[in-house]
Amino acid sequence: MAAKRPNILVVNDDGIHGPGLEPLATALRALGDVTVVVPAGERSADSHSLTLHKPLRISEVRPRVYIVNGSPASCARLAILELLKGKRIDLVASGINRGYNLGQDVLYSGTVAGAMEATLLGIPAIAISRGYDRVHAHSPAAYRPAAEFARRLARRVLQRGLPEGVCLNVNVPPVPGGKLRGARVTRLGQRIYDKSVTLRHDPAGNPYFWLMGKEVSGKVLPGSDVEAIQGSRISVSPLQLDSTHTPSLPLLESWEL
Repeated sequence: MAAKRPNILVVNDDGIHGPGLEPLATALRALGDVTVVVPAGERSADSHSLTLHKPLRISEVRPRVYIVNGSPASCARLAILELLKGKRIDLVASGINRGYNLGQDVLYSGTVAGAMEATLLGIPAIAISRGYDRVHAHSPAAYRPAAEFARRLARRVLQRGLPEGVCLNVNVPPVPGGKLRGARVTRLGQRIYDKSVTLRHDPAGNPYFWLMGKEVSGKVLPGSDVEAIQGSRISVSPLQLDSTHTPSLPLLESWEL
C-alpha cells in the first residue's frame, strides 16, 4: 500500500493575487496534497488579529483554492477547524510574502501570524518571505528560488517535526537563485522604522493620516536575520509562542506586588 500523502495548508497575507502564492503552492504539491485558504484581498500588517465582528464567508475559486473575507490568522483558523475538519494537517506554510519579515516585523506580520495560528493549534508551520524589489515585485517567477527553499525546508519539517510551540520564520533575499549563498539559522535582528506620520487633506479639507513611512532599514547584529540577508543568505529563525521575558520574573517578584 502506498504511503499516504501529507496534507499541507497554504495561507498568506497578500491575498489571492499575491505573486508568491502560486509558486509556493506549486512547490509544495511535490510533497503532498495542498489546500490554499487566503484572504480575498491584501491584509498585510494585520498582525495576529482574528475577524470576530463580522461573518466570515469562504468561496472556492478553483479546486482546493479558497478565499475568505478575513485576516490571515482567521484563514488559518477557519481552514483548520472547519474547512479541513476531520483531516490530519501535517504542515501549514504561510507566504510567500512580498517583502521581508525581519526582526520586529514579526509583531506586525500577517504572514507570520498565519503560521503562528497553526502553531497555536498544534500544527507544524513555517512562514516564508522574500525581500521586496521594485523590478520583480509582482513577477511570480522571481519567487521560485524562495519556493524551492520552502519545499526543501517543508520536507525536513514533515520528516522531523518541530518543537511544541515553535514555528519557523524564513526570509529570502531578492536575488537570482544562483546568487544565494546558502541558509543560516538566525535570531531576530533589529529593524529601524521611520517615525514620521504623514498628514494630508481630502478635497473637503478634512485631515487624514498615513502611517506608512520610508523604507525600513535594519541594524546588523551578529547571528541575526538582518546579517544573513545582507550577506545574500536565507535566514531561518525559530519563533516561540511564549513571549515571557523570563529574566524579569525575579525582578518583578522583588517588588512584592
